[in-house]
Amino acid sequence: MFGRPISLFTIFGFEIKVDVSWLLLAALITWSLASGLFPEYYKNLPQSAYWWMGAAGTVGLFLSIIFHELTHSLVARRFGVSMKEITLFIFGGVAQMNEDPPHPKAEFMIAVVGPLSSFFLGLVAYLFYHIGVQNGWPVTVTGVLNYLCWLNIVLAAFNLIPAFPLDGGRILRSALWRWKKDIRWSTDIAAQIGSGFGLLLTIMGIIYIVRGNFVGGLWWFLIGLFVRSAAQSSYRQILARDLFHTKKVKDLMVTNPVTVPRSISLEEFIRDYVYKYHFQAYPVLSFGRLTGCIFLKQIASIPREEWAQQTVGAVALPCNNEITIGPEEDADKALELMNKTGNSRLLVVNGDELEGILSLKDMLALLSLKMEFDDLGKNK
Repeated sequence: MFGRPISLFTIFGFEIKVDVSWLLLAALITWSLASGLFPEYYKNLPQSAYWWMGAAGTVGLFLSIIFHELTHSLVARRFGVSMKEITLFIFGGVAQMNEDPPHPKAEFMIAVVGPLSSFFLGLVAYLFYHIGVQNGWPVTVTGVLNYLCWLNIVLAAFNLIPAFPLDGGRILRSALWRWKKDIRWSTDIAAQIGSGFGLLLTIMGIIYIVRGNFVGGLWWFLIGLFVRSAAQSSYRQILARDLFHTKKVKDLMVTNPVTVPRSISLEEFIRDYVYKYHFQAYPVLSFGRLTGCIFLKQIASIPREEWAQQTVGAVALPCNNEITIGPEEDADKALELMNKTGNSRLLVVNGDELEGILSLKDMLALLSLKMEFDDLGKNK
């Protein structure tokens, strides 16, 4: 993802979002269809017709991806897996799962429904295309329907490749999981295949670029990098869930965090804290009690000439649920909160007492150490 996604609408309780990168993709697809594909197959149409067909094809792609991801989400909900949003980004779409499926059957059903839904959409588009041709519908309509037919068939076929995190890779993981009864091992194998497939796509993209097909080659190169990165991160994610699910927040927190008194000026705060520690947010204490939080983005909105007169306590905000967590919470819940909010540090609070700070940096260091031990075990 490239930034905070934009919320579009909610359907069946799932929030549909779009990353700004997908807007770039939509513009590129519209241009590609209007200036390349449709003029090649449907000649002698007005230029405006090609652009309308390109826009319609892009909207069809948008709806096809949402339908594909929505079926994943609905089946996941059926098996008790928490999925609250679907995000479109430059390489397609993703239905974000907050947890792993409970068993291999759930993994298989959640994965297989995606390609089946795309095949279904391809069949529906073909039926309407056939009806349109038989009844003399405008070529601008039948052309778009024909495109959507093949688009969904290709989307389904590509997703069935047994390379994690594609749907085919998840189907493979479900089979390995059922065989070995070990989701970590199954994820590792499927992710290694996915990583290799991503490398293959990357090499293929380089070959296309060298042969002069720069746009197509660049596209395959970027998709390959994404698939490889997503495959490699999938094993780290499941290892993190296993590791942090067994630990409490209090086991990982730093017990003597940097705190800021309410009484100092913003000028002192910047000089003595921001320039020294470089954090984005700081807990504010008064007589040992947590009274609020101060964020760097607040300071940016205050004129510099007022820093000497304004106190930290005057501008501090309440510490909300996005930046706080209880000491008895599972550490994986903290990681989930960090991922959702983008905050890399959480205040560990018990009522109005600040017990410590939980840092993503410290959690990742522990995870890295765990992975090193795992790698040593594999090499023995």
